Amino acid sequence: MPWGPNQCDKIKNFDEAMAKKIEANNIVFAVHIPMNNKEMSPWFQFMLVILQFDIAFKMYNQIDDGALVTIDVGLAYRDDTLAEWTEMAHSIEQRKLNCNFTTAKTFENEGRYYECDLLPFMEVGSVAHKYYLLNIRLPVNERKKVNVGIGEIKDIRLVGIHQNGGFTKVWFAMKTFLTPSILIIMIWYWRRITLMSRPPVLLEKVILALGISMTFINIPVEWFSVGFNWTWMLLFGDIRQGIFYSMLLSFWIIFCGEHLMDQTERNRFSVYWKQVGPIVFGSFCLFIFDMCERGVQLTNPFYSIWASDVGTELAMAFIIVAGICACLYFLFLCFMVFQVFRNISGKRTSLPAMSKARRLHYEGLIFRFKFLMLVTLTCAAMTVIFFIISQVNEGHWHWGDHTVQVNSAFFTGIYGMWNLYVFAIMFLYAPSHKRYGDDQSSGQCITGDMGANSGEDIQLTTTITHVDGPTEVYKMTGKEAQE
Repeated sequence: MPWGPNQCDKIKNFDEAMAKKIEANNIVFAVHIPMNNKEMSPWFQFMLVILQFDIAFKMYNQIDDGALVTIDVGLAYRDDTLAEWTEMAHSIEQRKLNCNFTTAKTFENEGRYYECDLLPFMEVGSVAHKYYLLNIRLPVNERKKVNVGIGEIKDIRLVGIHQNGGFTKVWFAMKTFLTPSILIIMIWYWRRITLMSRPPVLLEKVILALGISMTFINIPVEWFSVGFNWTWMLLFGDIRQGIFYSMLLSFWIIFCGEHLMDQTERNRFSVYWKQVGPIVFGSFCLFIFDMCERGVQLTNPFYSIWASDVGTELAMAFIIVAGICACLYFLFLCFMVFQVFRNISGKRTSLPAMSKARRLHYEGLIFRFKFLMLVTLTCAAMTVIFFIISQVNEGHWHWGDHTVQVNSAFFTGIYGMWNLYVFAIMFLYAPSHKRYGDDQSSGQCITGDMGANSGEDIQLTTTITHVDGPTEVYKMTGKEAQE
């Protein structure tokens, strides 16, 4: 312990240790999380710790190229200031030093510090305990070249990062409110589909699947993380978001494809395997990448894929390729929407030749659909931007000086936008409950469930009431109404 009743014997610096003939293997860097007189809380959700070395320049003890620091580290916890510490994890890790000395390497500049990059150190998926203790040793073994050529380390700095407790409460409340909203509209939507005499078409099935994936990401299982020590919640959250991403991207492809109005026979999932296949494959690759880091961290919180050269290159490549693929997807979606708009414009040329009722019916459909397509594109653009920024943000400690900040307003805004979009899609694409009868009275249309032959797949009636004139009724029956 660095302080308190049972604190360790302290030394101010390594010069004092050398004077007392204390070996490097017996020196421990002790860090208590949080600071004195404070407590950690389960509302913090996770704990990320970043490491930085203070290394002084010495002419006869310089940092070697590609120097590796071997760290013997242990993590313990307790929930009472008088209780004994319980070890949570222990590991021997290696981190590569990436340090620059900005001035000339001369005797006059001895004692100045190197500028060293921040190093990923630890990530814990839950903060179930009040107090944490880190013990770090830098063991030296000259024969095995362990911690040799790493310069003169003066001190170790740790930066702890966790989620704001206030934001966590807002986030949980949002999920708790939105879950029943989407669930109710989804049940209502599917009930409307099942009431129809025909079987559901592909687009209707995909809209239901989108609603299910939105409900899955909405369910506020995070409430349990406040009471239970579930370290896998970060990984579970990534998996849920990944499923929703792949479902949303696939939905947009099918949604545009089903409205192309070309000669291709659609309404079959197999038609879209060339577009949906790469989305599923990309999502699977991101899942494997996530398992390589957060999956391993379930047993060893000190593991980081960024710790090795190969891991860093692989992680950087994944983030860059994912960003490029997201941009290419958006361009492809824009191309599909352009095709849809072009085909609609071609169909509009035949509108004047139609009967007035049919023309008004189609013009209303076209306007609503164009508006929905533009909303879809806006939603897709925001989603792609959010995906790229969140990928960069997760690895922003490893990008040097370039950092990207994602504030809570943007995070909750995108989440709210997804829910609103899915709600609107299910609401607008649910079949109408109105059934039009055959009887008319004084030019008025009777809209009750009257007559055995009434049904939306048999007859379509359009009623137009003029401000200063009579009511006009236009009817379509048979095949024309079905189209």
